[in-house]
Amino acid sequence: MMFDVIVVGGGHAGCEAALSLAKRKFNTLLISGNLDKLGSMPCNPSIGGPAKGIVVREIDALGGYQGKNADLCQIQMKMLNSSKGPAVRALRSQDDKVLYSKQMRKHLESTENLTLKEGYVETLLINNNTVYGIKMPNGEEILSKIVILTTGTYLNSKIFRGHVITNSGPEGQATSFGISKQLADLGFDVRRLKTGTPPRIKASTIDFTKSSLEPGDTYPYRFSFDDGYEQIQKVSVPCHLTYTNKEIHEIIMNHLDDSAMYGGILEGVGPRYCPSIETKVVRFADKERHQIFLEPESLEWDQIYVQGFSTSMPVEVQDKMIRLIPGLENCEIAEYAYAIEYDSINPLNLWPSLETKLVENLYCAGQINGTSGYEEAACQGLMAGINAGLKLQGREPLVLRRDEAYIGVLIDDLVTKGTEEPYRLLTSRAEYRLLLRHDNADLRLREYGYQVGLISEEQHNRLIKKIEDIKTTTNLFKTTNVLLGERTNNYLEKIGSSKIVESVKSYELLKRPEISYNDIKYLLNLDIADEILEQVEIEAKYSGYINKANQQAEKLRAMDLKIIPDNIDYSKVDNIALEAREKLEQVRPQTIGQASRISGVNPADIAVLSVYVETLRRK
Repeated sequence: MMFDVIVVGGGHAGCEAALSLAKRKFNTLLISGNLDKLGSMPCNPSIGGPAKGIVVREIDALGGYQGKNADLCQIQMKMLNSSKGPAVRALRSQDDKVLYSKQMRKHLESTENLTLKEGYVETLLINNNTVYGIKMPNGEEILSKIVILTTGTYLNSKIFRGHVITNSGPEGQATSFGISKQLADLGFDVRRLKTGTPPRIKASTIDFTKSSLEPGDTYPYRFSFDDGYEQIQKVSVPCHLTYTNKEIHEIIMNHLDDSAMYGGILEGVGPRYCPSIETKVVRFADKERHQIFLEPESLEWDQIYVQGFSTSMPVEVQDKMIRLIPGLENCEIAEYAYAIEYDSINPLNLWPSLETKLVENLYCAGQINGTSGYEEAACQGLMAGINAGLKLQGREPLVLRRDEAYIGVLIDDLVTKGTEEPYRLLTSRAEYRLLLRHDNADLRLREYGYQVGLISEEQHNRLIKKIEDIKTTTNLFKTTNVLLGERTNNYLEKIGSSKIVESVKSYELLKRPEISYNDIKYLLNLDIADEILEQVEIEAKYSGYINKANQQAEKLRAMDLKIIPDNIDYSKVDNIALEAREKLEQVRPQTIGQASRISGVNPADIAVLSVYVETLRRK
């Protein structure tokens, strides 16, 4: 049977890629080593977090599924940085990892045009630098027009506990060897990366009185902009906070040579922003303690995830360390921590569409591209699936700009700058983060989802109505007075705001830092949805900053509209630095804007390149 697309790997990237294609009626095969582990969470049992929670909202806005599944399976939801400005607010859900995989499989199995197959891929079928299918270990060949690799941490993966090494993927799953070698033979820059995961503890053996409670929010926050994805398990399960101590740090320092990382066993580069406890103790030697969060993994399991205690120490050393954590003195350890090393490719081998430069019709998404995190993987899978479908339709790829989405920031960082370590998305990576907020992801991206066929007519009509409601409500606030009176001033005094001496426009009152839309809602007795009022408040309070950011982004857009010809010969561009010439040849940027973001390419080089490209255009 001939498929339109084969997706290799059933993690968060693979699930999004397969769903985005099948939903648009492409005949799609998703092949994974264990269908019970679809969308699995081998590391922390949560979705979202700083920047990444906004990515989940962007996935939903475009028509992806991760946010919906997280809403269904959440057992705690929290808005991070709620006391700070809107640019850094983001949702984080604690999810039931068992339910998450079950629900993901259920959704995949009910999706038309999607076939699920359990098994492993030995090699890709390639002819004339164009992929045309996959080959299984038993010799079976399955043909397709496009292949998307979403292999996660399963390429040539090894698990380390001290000097004990096991050829395995996460959670004891089998690893794959053939694809890595084939990619290297084809000229891909195959690299070795490393990540890790903390121990799991039986919850019933933990003394939680020695930790502090970390409850979820009571407000019914959701990732998805669509209705119908209400929480299945009507609970809010707390996490707990505890800390390491000097005794644990001493054990770590005394056993550094036993650690796989510090003992010279590991080859791969680890994540800078999610370090092991050994790295934290060594790097921050002045700190007497580090935070440890005790997070429930599933309502079906008596098991706690020890967030912040990732390690590659031997089991016997881990045993001593764990029992010195307050509350875990008499715990039963369900699974010891480990480090995992795996193959990935240099993302400079990719076009912004996530199609590879070396093999046509081959796309890569997720940790194979050097990223970390479920959310980073899912958004790449979604974009690879979108662009694979667009290519089959003979349409131009969808490439999101840095001022349009965190997804655009992530992919542009990867394909323009590359990465030497597992990449993690941070708010600080986005120049225009005030534009890329949690609250406006649908306003930014849902139109794109509609254009590519992932957003229905009904969803699109709701978007149009929301935009109209925001305009109407903004006009209402600008024309309606909050009346001077005892009720008004008593209320303002109660919330710590200055009294008014005359009636004032609602919009102007909303500009006060201490005034929220809920206050105006009360004073005017309004019945308007929170999501509409939130947009009016942000516009009122931050319009000056937003306008400035838009002006800066306009300059970026202008540079990204200047297309560089595919066949440009950089050896013929005079008066650019040797390093710039080498980097431009390696990355092959598609626009002047992308070229300007390449490390080692200076403004003087960009000026010369711009003139040269303009000269070519006029010929």
